[in-house]
Amino acid sequence: MRILLAFTVVLFMAATAVAQQNQSSQDKATENPKQSVAKEKKPKKEQPTPAPAMPEAKPSESPNKPVEPAKPDSAEAADKDKDEHFDVTEVPPVIAHHKIAVSGKTLTYTSTAGRLPIKRGDGKIEAEMFFVAYTLDGQDAGRRPLTFAFNGGPGSASVWLHMGALGPKRVVLQPNGFMPAAPYRMEDNPETLLDRSDIVMVDAMATGYSRAANAELTKKFLGVKGDVQGFGEFIRLYLSRYDRWTSPLFLLGESYGTTRAAGIAGYLADHGISFNGVTLLSMAVDFQTLEWNKSNDLPYVLLLPTYTMIAGYHHKLPGDMTQDMAKTRQDVVRWATNDYTLALGKGDALTPEERKKIVEQLARYTGLRSEVVESNNLRIDVPTFTHELLLDQKLVVGRLDGRFTSPDPEERGFYDPAGAAILPPYTSVFNNYVRNELGYKTDMPYKVFAFDESAFQKWEWGTAVEGFPSTASGLRSAMIKNPYLKILVMEGHYDLATPFAAADWTMDHLNLDAKYRSSVSYATYEAGHMVYIDRAEHTKMKKDLVDFMEKCLPK
Repeated sequence: MRILLAFTVVLFMAATAVAQQNQSSQDKATENPKQSVAKEKKPKKEQPTPAPAMPEAKPSESPNKPVEPAKPDSAEAADKDKDEHFDVTEVPPVIAHHKIAVSGKTLTYTSTAGRLPIKRGDGKIEAEMFFVAYTLDGQDAGRRPLTFAFNGGPGSASVWLHMGALGPKRVVLQPNGFMPAAPYRMEDNPETLLDRSDIVMVDAMATGYSRAANAELTKKFLGVKGDVQGFGEFIRLYLSRYDRWTSPLFLLGESYGTTRAAGIAGYLADHGISFNGVTLLSMAVDFQTLEWNKSNDLPYVLLLPTYTMIAGYHHKLPGDMTQDMAKTRQDVVRWATNDYTLALGKGDALTPEERKKIVEQLARYTGLRSEVVESNNLRIDVPTFTHELLLDQKLVVGRLDGRFTSPDPEERGFYDPAGAAILPPYTSVFNNYVRNELGYKTDMPYKVFAFDESAFQKWEWGTAVEGFPSTASGLRSAMIKNPYLKILVMEGHYDLATPFAAADWTMDHLNLDAKYRSSVSYATYEAGHMVYIDRAEHTKMKKDLVDFMEKCLPK
């Protein structure tokens, strides 16, 4: 089963991402990172002492529809695919030293940027995964918390969490997260997690600077199982290379990164590695809650509360519903999971009176015209909602963040103004940061997205043959095998990619008793998919993470 996920930032902006990163040089076998030397007025960079043993869918398509696999135009294209090789020769990472002020205190820390090898059983390197680690100086590494973090896609680098939420630097946006004018810049991140935990940002295979040795090996990692196993091996090797086996361990994934985090937690539980806490931001663990089709009405039910929140933000709800949006949110969740669910289950058996009542209530909760609800057979998908809500103003609303609006620049297909607004600042800032502050210099292009890889269009979805992809069983397994594991679910009220009601439904259907359910906590935000691009919500996110980690750490 091939399913297009688009949950990480701007999946459908892949073509734009490629254009933003277009470089004349290609990452061939001759390319290795050039080790930088310290420059005047720059953070000191040095060669490390090696550790032992050498230390978002096409614009014209609905976001939930599968994309046909790319087919080679000729035998020549197929030969090129087979012959393309990447240099996976291991070289030492680049180390630099920095300072930052957080909460009135100066933090002195070390960055380590490089690639860790992923080897087969006989030791031959099959791939290398790019990472940037931040460690606070003067700490007992064996006792200090360590957080592995990543975005999703699948097919996205982890630049968003890195430069938006967790790292010591962040991209400067407007306070509400909207795009500023170019040129883009960065600033010290007062909400960095570094004062509470060391951080390892990891890029998935074929994204960022992560590469497999050849196209055939790349395919091995481009699937639910291969992706989890690759990250699992990266984490194991990092713990060994950097002597972190005794550290309290945390995972933080966003979007498809939550699919990955749930899978990793279960996979590594069977390989002797337990985590203290797992944070699932903008959750996509069970795809039955997200992929609508003619035989699956569940996503329509779970999207409705988010439609209501977005309609309220844009003043499209009746006045009596906007007096107390918290109460309205509770009311629509209750109605959606009861009356609306029953109505969709009846299908064509609904009486005219029942149907009329459902149409009127849906129009009231969505801010859409009754004719739109009726013409869509009571089932409002995301493209319909984002196109129709502000049609009277000739605006479309965002999918990743429903607060964003814009005219449709192409006047056709599906366009997300939220995705378009954040891609250029993050792409520009990170490419400058990784070279000039972290000192990692290479001619290889940093792939914010990797959707030009034909293998991504053939992503191996694993349990999809049983109905829908899911790593919920891995999460459940990890929680049961490690009764001390705690889970934090973070949800944005304006996120149509991974709706908050879908996350709640998934966690309520893990088949866990009260003992294990008590290990799950929730944090909600008046934001979209990337809750941290809003300054106020980023501050709340940091506090929620700190509170969560305190609960997870042994007393």
